Amino acid sequence: MDEVVADVLDHARSADGRLAGGRLICIDGPAGSGKTTLATALAEAVPGAVLLHMDDMYEGWSGLNDDLGPRLRDQVIAPLAAGEPGLFRRFDWHLDRFAELHVVPPSDLLVLEGVGSGDLALAPYRSTLVWVAAPDELRLRRGLARDRDRYEQDAAVWDEPAQRARWDAFLADEARFFAEHRVRESADLAVDGNRPLPPLG
Repeated sequence: MDEVVADVLDHARSADGRLAGGRLICIDGPAGSGKTTLATALAEAVPGAVLLHMDDMYEGWSGLNDDLGPRLRDQVIAPLAAGEPGLFRRFDWHLDRFAELHVVPPSDLLVLEGVGSGDLALAPYRSTLVWVAAPDELRLRRGLARDRDRYEQDAAVWDEPAQRARWDAFLADEARFFAEHRVRESADLAVDGNRPLPPLG
């Protein structure tokens, strides 16, 4: 894992810092492939790094749409490129609406992870795009397990067939997104998420 993190950071540091000198690393790839684990390790490796999750940006299960990238660009990334803080409202999945406002401060490193972070609207600002992939069966198993844990933490009723249907619809959306934005072909680096990536330290 240390080697993967070092390779990604080396690539980003060798590229232009387009966020008023700060670097933007985007971690994209199919849901459940291991993006969050890698992104967390990257943020932990750089003091002062800021980590943002696309899960907080979607407007629910249908949020991977044509509005996502431009909205993220206009509200967060473009202000950071101008040396100003970015702003966004976190989507509350249980209330099914946008909730509290979050301020994104300028930093030397912004790590943006999740399906949709490879949006073409963000391409002019990023230093590095990483593609993380894993087998479909493993991804679905990881994703459903993660969702079940969140439901249990919130004391919500878990309905696996309904959640599986939501996943199936999202997987179709992500396949369309990856094709339209040529995410895999545009990636600077590729990471095999077939095995869990252990945390640093």
